[in-house]
Order: sequence, then structure tokens, then C-alpha cells
Amino acid sequence: MNKSCFLLFMLLSTLSYTVSKGQTNQKSPQQVQYGKPFQKVPDRRDVTLYQVNMRTFSKEGSFKGVIARLDSIKALGANVIYLMPIYPVGIVNSVNSPYCVKDYKAINKEFGDLNDLRTLVEGAHVRNMAVILDWVANHTSFDHVWTVNKSWYLQDSVGNIISPPKTGWNDVAQLDFTNNAMRSAMISAMKYWVLSANVDGFRCDYSDGPPLAFWKQALDTLKAIPNHKLLMLSEGTRTDHFKAGFDYNFGFRFFENMKEVYEHNRSVLSIDSMNVADYRDTSPSNLMVRYTSNHDVNSSDGTALDLFGGKKGSMAAFVVVSYMKSVPMIYNGQEVGTPYRLTFPFKTTTIDWSVNPDVTAEYKKILALRNSSDAIRRGELTSYSSTDVCAFTKVLGNEKVLIISNLRNKPIQFTVPEKLKNTGWKDAFNSVSKEIKTVITLEPYSYYVLKAV
Repeated sequence: MNKSCFLLFMLLSTLSYTVSKGQTNQKSPQQVQYGKPFQKVPDRRDVTLYQVNMRTFSKEGSFKGVIARLDSIKALGANVIYLMPIYPVGIVNSVNSPYCVKDYKAINKEFGDLNDLRTLVEGAHVRNMAVILDWVANHTSFDHVWTVNKSWYLQDSVGNIISPPKTGWNDVAQLDFTNNAMRSAMISAMKYWVLSANVDGFRCDYSDGPPLAFWKQALDTLKAIPNHKLLMLSEGTRTDHFKAGFDYNFGFRFFENMKEVYEHNRSVLSIDSMNVADYRDTSPSNLMVRYTSNHDVNSSDGTALDLFGGKKGSMAAFVVVSYMKSVPMIYNGQEVGTPYRLTFPFKTTTIDWSVNPDVTAEYKKILALRNSSDAIRRGELTSYSSTDVCAFTKVLGNEKVLIISNLRNKPIQFTVPEKLKNTGWKDAFNSVSKEIKTVITLEPYSYYVLKAV
């Protein structure tokens, strides 16, 4: 063999070994920090979350469409933007769901590219807003880049990769969380976005699927990344998510209960029961994210206006969501009272940002007060609710706020509890003095927010 042939042979051997090694071990090159990590991620108690569905958000349906409205999101009062899945969507068995991920380390070309994402994140950071990504850990598309490793997935008796059992999600493939190589690759992919795009955490889809041990491993690894404070939202109900290190669980049960209050006249006292159930076996640092709309329920059930009594009723509900015992989330378009659904797979309808400026103004008013009040965000809750009215105080130090919200589409005579009778207050929105006597007449879907004088 002459020298040229020998060198060619050695080069081909090296390339073959490198490819084989990469396929076998699935190792990624050392990840490098892009730019500067954001140092003003809000305290978990002070978050107002804004959900962005790129496909419906703008006519462009892209990151650039979101970038153009960052000032509007900031002006609304949000300080954390949550982006629905940004990854390529699978084709095999697909229904074009954003939650059918084909590659955890790539960007869906319909949204833009990595530079566009970085521009969005940097634009949010300049405005003192954090950005979290949607993460779909439980399953992938059937043509995900990982499917070459069949052992990373659950299989049937003849070795076929299967969908998540008992879910009806036939477009996606169930990962096997007993496989350590898969778990390591998953965590590496999550870490990739923190380092390469400076994102500030994740909303973890269907977090009740993967086991506690995986989430503990993942969150311990992510929170060890230097110079990053991360917010972690579990879209689940298990209390062990807090043991894994999540900041928040998702308010499924609260939303469904609120629907029953509005649609079937369930007692408003059931909200107190929800607070007990959602916070059972948790610490004071554990919080629920609650909402009157999101991408799922907007598409399947109806808008906040449909479900909660139009403009007035939906705002009476949102006051409770924002002020009682949770971190509030707003779904894009909700703040302009979008009167139509944004239906799955979110490709046919976009938001008209010019409608209902009165609704936008009311959302801004409610959130501005939340952002300025330590008692509302962090104070001790005492409930005085009745079967029709959600009433409660929030107290922190010398600040005391009283919230009274009529959740019925009829006038209600609310009997003032003994502790609050004949007390002086001022309207928290306009500072007009108000004395609370023994009975308060509440118009349909009306609410008061008062500060102690």
C-alpha cells in the first residue's frame, strides 16, 4: 500500500469509527454558553405567565411575529413568556400536533431558526421578562431521530414501538424511562436550550407520565448549570413533582371546578376545597399555576368568554385566579377578548389584536395591582366565601387587601363576616373610600378589590 492509499485508509477508518461511536453512545459535543444568562428571573411567587402559541399569535406564525409584540406583552403585566413547542413536528402517524416532536435539538422551520429564537429571548430579557420553553418529555414522534434506538421506547410483544398506553395519543411514541441512556440524552437536550438560547426554564408537558426519579435527575442537573436561575412548571397534578424540584403544578382541577361554578351553579365554597386539595402535602414555596384559558381548553371547550359569562363574568373569574392562591397564566388573545376559538392544530385562525380594548385595559388593571401588591402575591389567605361569592383577604405586614367577587350572573346580597363588619377601606384601583357595613349588594359578575386604610 503506497503512502497516499494508507492515508486515505486511515482517514476513512477514523470517520467510520467516529460515526459508529456517535450512533452507539449518542454523545453530544461539549455544550457552550451563548451570551449572558439572564439575572432578573422573577421570584416564583411574583410570576405572571403568558402563553404564546406561535401558530395563532401572528399572521407570520413565527418567532418574528412574537418579537413584534414583546412590548405589548410587557405592558399587559406579564413577566414570564411561555412558548409552546418550538421543535420540528413528526410526519409518521402525525396529526400536525406541536406536541409530536421529531427532534429535541432543532427548531421548526415554520417558526424561524436559532438566531430568531435568540433574538426573541434577548428581546424579552431586555424588557425584564423571562422565557420558558414547552418540553414534551413523555413521548416523541414515530420518526424522531431517537427511534433508531428502539430500546429507548416501550415496545409490544413483537418489538414494535407503541403509543402511550390508555391515552388515545396514537400519533406519538412512548419513551421508556427505565433506559438510562435515553434519560441522559433527554436531560442533555434540555440543557442544550438553556445554554444555546439562554432560556429560563421549562413548562413540562404531561409531567404525570415520566416517573419522579427522572424528574429529580433532570431538575437537579438543570439547576446545577452555573449562573442560571430556572423556573420549572409541571403540567401535572402529582404532589411529588414538588419533591423533584418543580416550582409549580398545573391547575387542571381548579379550572374544571370553576367551570362547574359557572355552568352548573356549583357552590363557590368548592374553591376553598380546591385550595386544600391542590396544596395538600406541599410547602409554602410550592405554587399552582391557574388560568381561565389555555391552548387545550380554548380549542376543545371554548374561550374564556364562552365558559365564564362573557366579558364581565370572565373578569370576575380572572380576579380570583390572579389574587387568591396561585400564579396566573394568560393564553395569547385572551387579553383582547378573542371571541372565537383558536382550534387545533392552530393553523387556520390567528388573533385580531384590535378587538375589545376595554378587555385589555381591565386585564392590565388587574395585573398591575397584582404586580404592585406584596400582600396579593405573597400574603396570608383567609377565605370568607359564600355559596355565590368568592371573598377573601390577603395580608402581609401592614398591607391588607379584601377581594369580593360575585361569580353569579344575578345580583347577590353578600352578608359581611363579623371580622369585616363596619370597617373602612379604599378602592384599590381608584383610592375612593368605602365603608363595609353588614351587607354588600353585588351586581351580576361584579367584583371589589379594597385596601385597608
